[in-house]
Formats: sequence, C-alpha cells, structure tokens
Amino acid sequence: MADYDTIIIGAGHNGLVCASYLAAAGQRVLVLEASDEVGGLAASREFHGGFRAAVAHSVNHFPKTIIKDLRLKSHGLESVGALPVVGLSPDGRHIVLAAGELSGVSADDRQSFKEYTGQMQRFARALEPFWLKTIPRVGQNSISEWLTFGHIGLNLRRLGKTEMREFLRVFSLPIRDLMDENFDSDVLKAMLGWDGLVGSKMAPRSPNNAILALLYRMAGGASTGSVSDLVNALRASATSAGAEIRTGTRIERIPVSASESGLQVMGVQLVDGAVIEADRVVSSADPQTTFLRLVGVEKLEIGFTNRIKRLRCKGYVAKLHLALSGPPEFEGVEDTHGRMIIAPELDALEFAFDDAKYGEWSGSPVMEITLPSVHDASLAPSGQHVLSAHVMYVPYDLKGGWNEAARESLGECIIAAIETYAPGIRRLIVGRELLTPVDLERDHGVTGGHWHHTEMALDQMLMMRPTYEAAQYATPIPGLYLCGAGCHPGGDLTGAPGHNAALEILK
Repeated sequence: MADYDTIIIGAGHNGLVCASYLAAAGQRVLVLEASDEVGGLAASREFHGGFRAAVAHSVNHFPKTIIKDLRLKSHGLESVGALPVVGLSPDGRHIVLAAGELSGVSADDRQSFKEYTGQMQRFARALEPFWLKTIPRVGQNSISEWLTFGHIGLNLRRLGKTEMREFLRVFSLPIRDLMDENFDSDVLKAMLGWDGLVGSKMAPRSPNNAILALLYRMAGGASTGSVSDLVNALRASATSAGAEIRTGTRIERIPVSASESGLQVMGVQLVDGAVIEADRVVSSADPQTTFLRLVGVEKLEIGFTNRIKRLRCKGYVAKLHLALSGPPEFEGVEDTHGRMIIAPELDALEFAFDDAKYGEWSGSPVMEITLPSVHDASLAPSGQHVLSAHVMYVPYDLKGGWNEAARESLGECIIAAIETYAPGIRRLIVGRELLTPVDLERDHGVTGGHWHHTEMALDQMLMMRPTYEAAQYATPIPGLYLCGAGCHPGGDLTGAPGHNAALEILK
C-alpha cells in the first residue's frame, strides 16, 4: 500500500485548492513545498527588515464557488468590492474607476464605458462557467464532453444573433482596436487595456490574443484586500480537511516505473534520496519543470517532449518592492487603497513592448502600483508602508545579461517614473527589492520567471493548455496530473486549475 493516495508538488494557491478538494473527499494527501512558506508567488516574505511583500499583490476574481466549497470565509477570508483603479495622467487629470463608476473623462467616454462594460460583462458571463470546467479535447468525445461543448454553444446563442456575431468579431481583435473603437481618452484606453495584457508577452497591437485574457479577468469572482489572507485561508482549509503540508522539502524527481502494462508514477524522490510512494502525483509546478526536469525526457514520447519544449514561458514582468517610512502621496489621488496604473497611452505600452522585444527595458516604464500595507498592516512596521509595483515589458533575456548594475539602473528608472506622480517618495524609501524574471525563476522555481507558467495566448489556452495530451489535467504518464497555472484556464490568483484538476481526479 502506498504511503499516500495523492502527493501534490507545490503549496501555491492551486496546490492548496487541489489538496483541499481531494482531502475533503477522503484521500490521504501530502503537499510538498520547496520553500519555507506556502503560497508560491503569493507568499509574503521579508524583503527589508520588518517589511514583507508577495510577488502577487492583489486578488481580483477569485471564484465564489471555491470560496463556498472550501469554506474560506470560516478560515478568515474576507471579500471586498472590486478594488478602485486609477489611471494616472501626467497632467494630473487622473481617471478613477470605483464601484463601477468612471470619473475624470468626458460625458461621451462615460456613456461609451457603460455600453462597453455592459457588453463585455455579458460576454464574460457567457464564458464564466467554463473557467471551472475541464475543456474536452477535440475528437472521440464522450456524451458528457459533447454536453460541455453544447453548453458553450448554448451560452453564446443566448446572447442573441447580433451579440453573438459581435462576440466573434471582438474576440479576435487586438486590444488597441477594441479601445480605439470605444473611447477617446488615451489614459482610459491604456487603463482598461491593461488587464488584457498584464503578465503576458503581448502588446496592444498583438492580434487575436488579449481579449480572451481580458474576459477571463472580468469573470464574476471576489476581490480580497489581502493576498496573505487568501493564502492563510487556503492553508487552513487544506489542513482542516486532513491534508498534510511539508515546507522546506525539495523534490529531485518523479520516479516512473515501466512494465509490460506501461508506465506508472511511483511517487516522488526528495533531494536527500528518500522516496515517498503515492498512487498519483499532482504537480502545480510549471509544465517544463514537471516534464523536462522532474520526469525526464527519456520517459516521454518525442513529439510530446518537443511541444513542451516549445511552450512560450519567458516572463516579461519585473516586481519592485519599496519599504517606505510613511504613506506616499500621489498628486491628485485621494484614495490609494486600489490599483494605480502608470501608462499614459496605449503607445506607451506598445513602445515598452518594442524595447523588450529587442532585449532592453524601457526608459519610460509602464506599471501597476498598489500599497498592500493599506489592507494588511502586518506587512510593515506601524505607520510605515510597502509599495508594490508590477513593471511590464522587462525581458527575461536582457541584452548583455542581468547583473547588479542592470538591476540598479532599472530600479532607479522605475522609481523616477513613480516620483513623477508621487513627488518626494524617494525621501521615504528605506529599502527596496527588484525582482526580474530571472530572479523569479531562481527564487520560485518558475521556468522563465513567467507568472502564468506559460503564455496565455490562443494556441496555449482552453483545450490546448499547455498542449494536447496534457490539457485535461491528466498527462501521458498514468498517475501524473497537472494543477498549476500552466493548465486551463491559466494564471492569476483564482485557484481554478487546482479546482478543475481535483474534480478530474475525483471522477
């Protein structure tokens, strides 16, 4: 008899969600985490004496289904309304989206926003049920799988003929075209387009990619003020269901036995040589780490191996943390408990992307800023604060390579851009940390330092994520499953891949 029914590799949010569902169903579940903290990219860690931050700095669309199923509210999770978003403008005339209301734009743009939001939310609702379902592969489908396809078609048909045609047209548009069709304000276009592009290797003019990610992020989930609250609630849910979690435990490989009946997962081998046996192994690590490093190409069919090797998974986002001695003041911004976007126009995003494309970072960086200590006072000493910034279009493959001089230069450039909107912030800085995609790969074991484990593009989404033969959570090796951000529906703090993988296993 194996030591466990299921071993889950990685105690990120997806691994914890998967563990909770499986343990609640009566399985003996062991979760193994290489670092000393659970949470993965959402784990809060000290970056300066007394100051803590996580790479993931906000929760915007966590599924209410998972919150209910795992009783996360009873474990301390509090939902809040959608975080306000501020589009920072160089002239001080900022645009604010709060509680569904838009201010700082013309009457025409406000009316267009209502019409645009209404239509996009209808499109998002049509797709929303399928983020928490396995998307079947195409060909030789069972009746239940055909019903899933039929459900998708029915939801689109319910939009009505005119809106269904508009959905199919909008679905294939670049973000630039969608924004130009609807709005006049340059700041508004960049602010609304941001959520379709953040974390990706795409720009406003990139075709046929970003709208699906935008609709994914418009799904009707819950926002929480604190990322650490979500991680703590998920850990409590998993352990209360009976799952065992071991941190500081690094895995060397996933042993696979071969017999006349075929391959079969045996469990996991730790770096100290110890083997823990299990009937199945579920990996929340990225696909390339799982298959190329932990399993090994010698156990895989060459065509499958080549598809995994071709996955686009080099990150394009850097993370800046600032330890501040007091609250920063952004000129013209009254409420700083939401997200602030520095991207004065779509061209600013496009030009920053062009720089990254050729291995450089932009001298005019674009970014999303939050002050997580506003929601979670434990992240900084009393009266002090943490600033967290996602800086887009910072290449993994920097021309000349990443070194301390390059990091220092980029950090100074980012702070100068922030200081344009928050004069005097430099005097408040008592410590800082800059994490490039290379640093995220090194510190968190994510291939290429990509947030989403692999690019969220049409050819790597839905029934093709990460690739066929592994897109329905099961893999070509019996007993081995995936449950990380490299699975459907993708990245962000949603737990949807972990939920879907668990339900697939429990079938």
